[in-house]
Amino acid sequence: MELKLIDKNGKAAKGGITVSEVTFGREFNEALVHQVVVAYMANARTATRAQLGRGNVSHTTHKPWNQKGTGRARSGMSSSPIWRGGGRAFPNSPDENFSHKVNRKAYRAGMQSILSELVRQERLSVVEEFSIEAPKTKMLAEKIKGMGYQDSVLVLIDGFDENLYLSARNLPNVMVLEAQYADPVSLVRFPHVVATKAAVKKLEEVLA
Repeated sequence: MELKLIDKNGKAAKGGITVSEVTFGREFNEALVHQVVVAYMANARTATRAQLGRGNVSHTTHKPWNQKGTGRARSGMSSSPIWRGGGRAFPNSPDENFSHKVNRKAYRAGMQSILSELVRQERLSVVEEFSIEAPKTKMLAEKIKGMGYQDSVLVLIDGFDENLYLSARNLPNVMVLEAQYADPVSLVRFPHVVATKAAVKKLEEVLA
């Protein structure tokens, strides 16, 4: 299959790029894409949350009141989970494991499904090259605006470009990624994806 090229003004350019039908023409599998996205987000979580159990809260072990004769329900200590300020019955621990396992073959198929859907929805645009002369945020913003993009944009390049990286840091709606580090969450989240020809070939190589 062939993808069309656009120029620096966002208009259709002459020629195109031939890509693999497997990578950019795959049938959309919503269940697989959901699994890949959830697994990626889960694996990025850090197990830092922690709660106090009955043995960790700072409370006296003295019995709040007598067992009998008060007319109230019996109570052993104020660290009980049913008391305000008491310990949790089943507290979350910092060493909790949130990771999800996804087979390499399934991950690649999910990424191919996402890229194929981007092509069908015309959210993926291919340019000959994407670069700026100096690390200037204003220069990158004007370049993206000149291409006709008003919303968030994900830019995929084939190799590290310091000027693009430094210029995109202060733009909240622009992200620059090397093609080999493209992730399912970013591809799904951004409404527009701009990739260079070299980046498209790199995606095919990585997901082959």
